[in-house]
Amino acid sequence: MQGVETATAEAQTLRERKKAATADALHRAAMELAIERGLTEVTVEAIVDAAEVSRRTFSNYFANKEDALLHGERERLNRFLLALHNRPLTESAWQAIRLSTRALFDAEGEPDPEWVAQSRLVRRHPSLTGQQLARHAAFEEDVAADLARRVGDPLRARLMAAAFTASLRVGTDVWLERRGEGTLSDELDRMLATMGERFD
Repeated sequence: MQGVETATAEAQTLRERKKAATADALHRAAMELAIERGLTEVTVEAIVDAAEVSRRTFSNYFANKEDALLHGERERLNRFLLALHNRPLTESAWQAIRLSTRALFDAEGEPDPEWVAQSRLVRRHPSLTGQQLARHAAFEEDVAADLARRVGDPLRARLMAAAFTASLRVGTDVWLERRGEGTLSDELDRMLATMGERFD
C-alpha cells in the first residue's frame, strides 16, 4: 500500500512539474514576442505557435496574453512569500527578509540585465500597469501579514514591508543603471542591509 501511495505522489509531482514547465514556456514565449514586436502586436495565436502548444492548452493556463506576461513575476513573488513564511521564527523579521531574498536567487540563479530591463518595459505597458500595481500592493500586504507574526505590531510590519519593496525597486534600478555591474542579488542585499539598519 505504501508503494502505491509513493507512486501516486511521484506521479502527481511529475504532473505538477510538467504543468509548471508549460506555463513557464508560454510566459517566456509571450515575453520574447512582446520584446521583439511590442505588446500590441502580440496575439495568443503567436504565443502558442512559439511555444508549440495548442490554443486550448493556452486557455488551460491563462485568460489572455497579459495574464501570460505577468506569470513569471507572479510566480517569483509567490516563491518569496513561501520562503519567508518558512524561515525560522527565531530570526528577526529583517533577517528573514534578507535570507529569503538570497535563497530565491540561490535557487533560480542571477538574471540577465538586458532581459530584466526589456521585460520591465513590457510590464509598464498601460494594459498591464493596473494588474501589476494591484499585485504589488497585495504582495506588500502579504509580506506585512507574515512579518507581523515576528514583530507583533501590525503597523511596524507594514512599514517594514513597504521598506522592503522600496529596497527591491531601488536596488534593481541602481543595478540596471550600472548596466548589470556585479550581481542583482548582491545589489539587493546591499540595499536591504542599509535599510535594515533602521529596523534591526
